Amino acid sequence: MENNTSVTEAGKQYTAAHDVHYKTKELPKAFQLYRDIISDHPDTKEAGYSLSQVHNIVKDVVPKQEVLDSLVAMALDHFEHDVPSDAKSASDPAIAAS
Repeated sequence: MENNTSVTEAGKQYTAAHDVHYKTKELPKAFQLYRDIISDHPDTKEAGYSLSQVHNIVKDVVPKQEVLDSLVAMALDHFEHDVPSDAKSASDPAIAAS
């Protein structure tokens, strides 16, 4: 069994974002770095980790009621426009980058 110790580009970027998030506590910068990973490497485990970290930052900086209000508004908007639940959003980083 081969031990693959090579670090991927996504892994390097995630480590850098995590350091900015937890060592220097620069939340806006960390938030953007995580978003970049999600956009640049959407099919990697680091994108999944980054999405979790984005949620963590949102929970830390956005009041709970404001998050709830936004989620309700988005759901109502989708109901109103009959948007399929699996449709990509224009705010999706993969779409916004193209």
